[in-house]
Amino acid sequence: MKVVILAGGMQSSISKEAEGIPKPMIDIGGKPLLWHIMKHFSQYGLTEFIVCGGYKVDTIKEYFMDFYIYESDITVDLQTNTVEIHKKKTEDWKVTVVDTGLFSTTGLRVSMIEKYVDGDFIVTYGDCLSDINALQMIKHHRREDKIATVAMVKPSGREELLPLDSDGKLRYGSPYHVENDNAWTNGDCFVFSPKVFSLLTGNYDLEKSLFIKLSERDQLATYKHTGYWLAVETKRDLTDAENLWNAGMAPWIESNP
Repeated sequence: MKVVILAGGMQSSISKEAEGIPKPMIDIGGKPLLWHIMKHFSQYGLTEFIVCGGYKVDTIKEYFMDFYIYESDITVDLQTNTVEIHKKKTEDWKVTVVDTGLFSTTGLRVSMIEKYVDGDFIVTYGDCLSDINALQMIKHHRREDKIATVAMVKPSGREELLPLDSDGKLRYGSPYHVENDNAWTNGDCFVFSPKVFSLLTGNYDLEKSLFIKLSERDQLATYKHTGYWLAVETKRDLTDAENLWNAGMAPWIESNP
């Protein structure tokens, strides 16, 4: 199964870089946020990725084109213009980087990678870290037999709550009441059936358009995740993630390499 990462938003406002870079390329412990997300999924044997780029997509392309060098020690002979690579390290990943435009919605970005997937696939955002068990979520998706499954996480206090009914189903457009353990928010990680592409016509947003349509058709399942989840949206979020990584306690990776 392939993992699609939405990495096409505007430049990061929390980067330490003087020039703007895509948010998924901000640094955490010497590696881009994008690497951390991919490393998490690869722990579950998911090693084929499709990165939907937009703002400065060439930055992402160049990173993977030179990945082998970034991960290894090198000696450069400036006189002969030759490079010797030491401690050769890499990842067992296959990465497709697609330019999905600067102003595309999330739904449009997903629609543009149809030719690169051949079955169920995961979609996640390029600024979210979590310890979601991808294999359990995939199993749940197939058991529910819906077009889409949305990961739900416990809110930190600033996220929009999801409209769940008493059976735990998403009911957009209906009155709902949230209290205590019934409060959940969007974890920005989804499993889609290929059937979703027939619904991604136009410049649709996933949450504001697609999920409402799927909810009306009872084709939207939910997967509750009670573990770690962080949307890296502020400098404080970035600092929190860096502190966990530097302490060797990053929940999204079993152990720091």
